[in-house]
Amino acid sequence: MTRIPEPTQTPDGPQYEGRPLVRVEDEVVDQGAGFDIRTLISRRGVLSLVGIGLGAATLAACAPASSAGSTSTKTPSATKSPTPAASASVAVPAGEIPDETAGPYPGDGSNGVDVLTDSGIIRSDIRSSIDAGATAAGVTMALSLTILDAANNNAPFENVAVYVWHCDAQGRYSMYSSGIEGETYLRGVQVADSHGTVTFTSIFPACYSGRWPHIHFEVYPAVSDIADSSNAIATSQIALPENACDSVYALADYSGSSTNLSQVSLTSDNVFSDDGGALQLATVTGDTTSGYSVSLTALVDTSTTPSAGSASSGGNR
Repeated sequence: MTRIPEPTQTPDGPQYEGRPLVRVEDEVVDQGAGFDIRTLISRRGVLSLVGIGLGAATLAACAPASSAGSTSTKTPSATKSPTPAASASVAVPAGEIPDETAGPYPGDGSNGVDVLTDSGIIRSDIRSSIDAGATAAGVTMALSLTILDAANNNAPFENVAVYVWHCDAQGRYSMYSSGIEGETYLRGVQVADSHGTVTFTSIFPACYSGRWPHIHFEVYPAVSDIADSSNAIATSQIALPENACDSVYALADYSGSSTNLSQVSLTSDNVFSDDGGALQLATVTGDTTSGYSVSLTALVDTSTTPSAGSASSGGNR
């Protein structure tokens, strides 16, 4: 039978293998199940407790190997990397998200108006104006954008702030277009969670003349950086797939969008034509009745210098 070492006397009382005894007056073997389970963590503890006949149920719950007679085996877990890579369920894009212009209607202070200084800008539901003004009508869209950190082993880019904005069902931009200069709808900021993901509730944007249907976004290192648009570490656009656009634009609320869509393509669009939107084309599921889920994973590389982001004055919207 394995001999149990005597407790060590310390100024703080008797201890066994560096752990204070729960019941000072009792022997090591009588310290209770909680003390026994902690002892199992070390190899010496496992041997000692097996020797004194710890209950089989406790051993079964803690031992890494399967019990005798079982037809299944367990494979030891692989050693984890000190830097978390992207979740196995998230496919890492083939390259960094392309830098694109913020367009003439960013509302980020780069060309006058600045929604990012409004106290209510950090929000998930962006369908209504921040000051409880107008609400944009259209097919509901749940937007999910996952940001990965290329300079950090493609890890989820936790805590970055993502600013999203896009046009309404008539192709207008709040804060800029005639009649809605005082509105701030379809604009908002969210902070990425531990998966690098931000989510927004919005409406499916229209297709206006000269551009493929799209959503703008800027990525900032932290929410404290959004007050200055020059702090953005990435500025890009999300392209929407044609089949979903066709369904949405058949609705009366999106009058004119079908005609505009027929006059442009991903390969002719002045933003997505470089590669047909290969790294910017969203995955979309749903329908016009229940709404659409739109998702994209974007790889952001902070080791490169952003080449876009300033507001344009032309048609690159």
